Amino acid sequence: MNLKKYFIRALHRLQKGPGYTYKELLVWYCDNTNTHGPKRIIKEGPKKKLIWFFLTLLFASLVFWQWGILINTYLSYNVTSSLSIGFKTMKFPAVTVCNANPFKYSEVKHLLKELDRLIEAALERILQPTPGNSSENTSPPLDLELWHQIPLVLIDEHDKDNPIILDIFESNQTTVGNETAMDNQTVAGNQTTEGDQTAVGNQTAAPPAPANVTSEEKKYKLAVKLCSHQGSDNCTYRNFTSAAQAVTEWYILQSTSILSKVPLQERIRMGYQAEDMILACLYGAEPCNYKNFTQIYHPDHGNCYIFNWGMEEEALNSSNPGAEFGLKLILDISQQDYIPYLSSAAGARLMLHQQKSFPFLKDQGIYAMAGTETSIGVLVDELERMGYPYSDCTMNGSDVPVKNLYSQYNTSYSIQACLRSCFQNHMVEICGCGHYMFPLPEGVNYCNNEDDPGWAYCYSSLRSSIRHRQICIDSCKETCNDTQYKMTISMADWPSEASEDWIFHILSYERDMSTNVTLDRNGIIKLNIYFQEYNYRTISESAATTIVWLLSSLGGQFGFWMGGSVLCLIEFGEIIIDSLWITIINVIGWCKGLKQKRAQARYPDAPPTVSELVEAHTNLGFQHEDAGALPRDEALPPEPGTPPPNYDSLRVQPLDVLGPDSDAETE
Repeated sequence: MNLKKYFIRALHRLQKGPGYTYKELLVWYCDNTNTHGPKRIIKEGPKKKLIWFFLTLLFASLVFWQWGILINTYLSYNVTSSLSIGFKTMKFPAVTVCNANPFKYSEVKHLLKELDRLIEAALERILQPTPGNSSENTSPPLDLELWHQIPLVLIDEHDKDNPIILDIFESNQTTVGNETAMDNQTVAGNQTTEGDQTAVGNQTAAPPAPANVTSEEKKYKLAVKLCSHQGSDNCTYRNFTSAAQAVTEWYILQSTSILSKVPLQERIRMGYQAEDMILACLYGAEPCNYKNFTQIYHPDHGNCYIFNWGMEEEALNSSNPGAEFGLKLILDISQQDYIPYLSSAAGARLMLHQQKSFPFLKDQGIYAMAGTETSIGVLVDELERMGYPYSDCTMNGSDVPVKNLYSQYNTSYSIQACLRSCFQNHMVEICGCGHYMFPLPEGVNYCNNEDDPGWAYCYSSLRSSIRHRQICIDSCKETCNDTQYKMTISMADWPSEASEDWIFHILSYERDMSTNVTLDRNGIIKLNIYFQEYNYRTISESAATTIVWLLSSLGGQFGFWMGGSVLCLIEFGEIIIDSLWITIINVIGWCKGLKQKRAQARYPDAPPTVSELVEAHTNLGFQHEDAGALPRDEALPPEPGTPPPNYDSLRVQPLDVLGPDSDAETE
């Protein structure tokens, strides 16, 4: 109760100045505030009072509207990019070099033998050779079971409405019904047989071309047929404008299935070894060799070798800019041992990247052509992005919901690693196996035609799915700090005709210890990689709107429209607090009144007042009537009632104590 009384007393004390009603409070505020406008409302005449009230309300609305725009602009967290140029000694980038061909053909020929025979026979039918040039009758039977897993078909489009599908090694022609084209793909369903082709043994010749038909009238397209399972009508036809593209895509799918069953160590052995590929190395003035490179296996390019990766040793610094202080390499790509249908490009694939980052050569690498000296001048761009809430970037990938499958290499996070890990996770979830080109999660095997007959159909559908692609894009984040290497590339023939004889003799002797020339222009590449200058560019983000900008803008708008300041805002806050106090006092008063009304409803008669109670106690004629009272003539003298308390003392004295002295004092 003491706390309640103290609280009510404090409320009254706080509210003592402005008043006890909202009207008094409002008049007091308008008369004492430093904001322009409210004072004129209470001091001017009726007409001007109305005008000033309208102007004050209008400008206050403008202030709040401008404040809303400014706050919304601040909460959008926009950034501005600034470019600065610095000069310092920089770390030499990590350099990854690979062969464009992943395996030596002499090492994998026994695995791809049947595949090569199939594609050679298919090309004979595609090119429609004359019967005398065909070697089908003398060659061993083809493994058509391998062909039927992912076949190549010809699509006759003379009749656009009813194209005919010609299976190269089948005797059936198929009319495509209910055809749907999407992203250069044709889905076939409700297939019906139209005609037969003549079979020779277990092989058939392709349908002969009509006589006197020009190339413009031949409307045949080569496509890869992908089915959800063998013998299914749920198939997808991947069309290509050129047969060369179709053959390459078909061969990659088939070889992927074959090589996925080969153990990793065996695949590394079948690739190009560092001592055979790296013939010479020089970094600045210091000689180096293949032992200064770190070997990793890349599914697209086989064995790759990284210089200055920084995994086990400290990264090297570049002593000076210029070609003399960079990395010089001589590589042998052994082009004569290329897989003919797998690698149509010859050369070395290389990439410059940060230390401890995984090289994604298929996306960011460049080719160096055989028989040339390629000079690469490097400029450095450092990117610094602001984190949350200004951008959705990550420092190390720990806040990315996708499991990074490339963490097994102990490399840093990158958005390329995240996107590929996300795709592989979807591949495992939907297709039940992993793609050969990406790392595997634990407990999962690579896809192949024997264990997963419909993997190519599933992979093609997943790769063309916009929904799954968008899921991965939304899940992965850019790194907040990144270093990019801008390259200026120039090439020249190397070696020259005048010097190629002695250079090839020396290189052949150093590698093979032979006096015979074992190298030629088709397999030799020279690389020069160096910093063009030590100037580097830093592209950094900064907040376009800060809290200082927000406060100054808010104050500027308030001062411009209403001539206010921070003190005016404090005054406005004060009136709000006073309004709350008045509201609380009114609520307390209302609660007390409600309580009294409830008490009156419970007791209809009004309770006696204090004067009535005092009168009842001091009137000597007032006495109680007991039930067992004596008759009136035998009754005892009346007993005086209890006197009122003596307010000068807290002690209550009985009536007999009062004597003549007390009466005298009273008189």
